[in-house]
Amino acid sequence: MHFSIPETEVRSDENGSSYVAYNIHVNGVLHCRVRYSQLLGLHEQIKKEYGNNVVPAFPPKKIFTLTPAEVDQRREQLEKYMQAVRQDPILGSSEVFNSFLRKAQQETQQIPTEEVQLEIYLSNGQKVKVNILTSDQTEDVLEAVASKLDLPDELVGYFSLFLVQERGDGGCTYVRKLQEFELPYVSITSLHSPDYHIVLRKSYWDTAYDSDVMDDRVGLNLLYAQTVSDIERGWILVNKEQHRQLKSLQEKGSKKEFIRLAQTLKYYGYIKFDPCITDFPEKGCHVIVGAGNNELNFHVKLPSEQMKEGSFKVTRMRCWRVTSSQVPVANGTANPSSSSKCDVKLELAFEYLMSKDRLQWVTITSPQAIMMSICLQSMVDELMVKKSGGSIKKQMQKKRLNGSFQRSDSQQAVKSPPLLDSPDPSREQVVKLSTKLSSVSLRGLSSSNSASDISGNDFHGNYAFEGIGDDDL
Repeated sequence: MHFSIPETEVRSDENGSSYVAYNIHVNGVLHCRVRYSQLLGLHEQIKKEYGNNVVPAFPPKKIFTLTPAEVDQRREQLEKYMQAVRQDPILGSSEVFNSFLRKAQQETQQIPTEEVQLEIYLSNGQKVKVNILTSDQTEDVLEAVASKLDLPDELVGYFSLFLVQERGDGGCTYVRKLQEFELPYVSITSLHSPDYHIVLRKSYWDTAYDSDVMDDRVGLNLLYAQTVSDIERGWILVNKEQHRQLKSLQEKGSKKEFIRLAQTLKYYGYIKFDPCITDFPEKGCHVIVGAGNNELNFHVKLPSEQMKEGSFKVTRMRCWRVTSSQVPVANGTANPSSSSKCDVKLELAFEYLMSKDRLQWVTITSPQAIMMSICLQSMVDELMVKKSGGSIKKQMQKKRLNGSFQRSDSQQAVKSPPLLDSPDPSREQVVKLSTKLSSVSLRGLSSSNSASDISGNDFHGNYAFEGIGDDDL
């Protein structure tokens, strides 16, 4: 997650005294407004809990009123402090840090703690209404949904809640996975738009875990509904014969067989992102990025209109970073500087092992850069767990306010989606373009399906993964 403090505000407290508020943004969106004294209090808590040697440097107090230049300097220092805390594997996941952000989010949006009903969507469009508190964190809401669906406790950790935006063309954009430092009700309410909603989706990448989920009736229904939805929206590529087989299995009610056949299809289990821009293989290329199977898949349109497709394996990424910058919005005027409004430009850049001795940076410019980064990190985490001989474990801790949830509603069943529509003819060409995709290199694919290597280098083994370290991640 990308933390920034791009701006400050002069506000008044209940006594009429003015103070400087620092606006903390997460992924370019306002999360909370806090005073210097609040952040200093957080710093003191962290020091008390973890010691002076662990915490990053904090900007010192000033005796006299700060000048505008000094306020801006403090803003930059506080931004670096928040980023350093978040990036620390211990401090960034600590309850001290997360509870501070949750409380600040609630106070900023001025939403009192009370019982509410929150709608959570399933992949098939079905809504699950759960009774929660406005102050309940992500893990609590996830458990409430699982309880409503009768999903066993041991499978809750296989799923996550995602913030999704519906587009005008009927598609959807996955904005981010809801985090432990936010309150889902507050997050969705503060957007003030019916286009956003929260979706339950599986949060693992290794298809071997599908077997664990399919052993349970509810888990099977959730996975089946997600698979049908991904096929319908074109995230999973299906030709006519495969579509016929899937529809036959669907008509028979053979959900496990349906999923097993889908597992063999291209892009099963991938999350697809909105069209964006990349500098590979040339600057200014339009690209559709997909995340899955421990890779980022590129479907690139070159300036020459030629289509190329290929994959970047996470095991060959030495490191990656997300950067943000403020881009002035002209607001209809000829001079962009005349407007104080700014858009946030996000970029994901990763250093990739193109050949045994050659590393190269590849950059993606996309509003979903943070979501891409989250996908990469979760892939690496899953690989590390698997490499150490472990497996997915339920890591949710019950942190309640005033006791446990009151769940008096009856359990809700997951409805089966309607039968698959005929495959979109416009997707047939994509299937043909993809037939000779190499899993380890970018190849040019023409309408005749001939392939030519873009990079001109062959890849060898999993060299980058063997040398990967925590500092790179």
